[in-house]
Amino acid sequence: MTIYKKGKIVKGVVTCIENYGAFMAFDEFYTGLIHISEISSGFVKDIHDFVNVGDHIYVEILAVDEEENHLKVSIKNINYKINGQYRRKKIRETPNGFTTLKQKLPYWINNKLKIIEKTKKYY
Repeated sequence: MTIYKKGKIVKGVVTCIENYGAFMAFDEFYTGLIHISEISSGFVKDIHDFVNVGDHIYVEILAVDEEENHLKVSIKNINYKINGQYRRKKIRETPNGFTTLKQKLPYWINNKLKIIEKTKKYY
């Protein structure tokens, strides 16, 4: 069961802007497109006048494609700007850094080589 339904207002991030619309990301699975016709009731000369890459905005869901995990969304009839500026969080390094990767990499390589050797016997 999806959390995305037609008519619902959700928050997402603008990831790319093209001449025909703005692409968005909502979570690790769902993406979306605000078609240029869903940006404003008036003429839209430049989408950048409304949104920019990295903006966190609200959108209204027009349609949900469950097979492609894609949403058709609109900002035309809603207050899409989030009050206040979004604050980026500073990335904190973990105490282990790349140590875990360094320790596990030889194990992963050996396992993959064993799998490759087993599949070679069948060909």
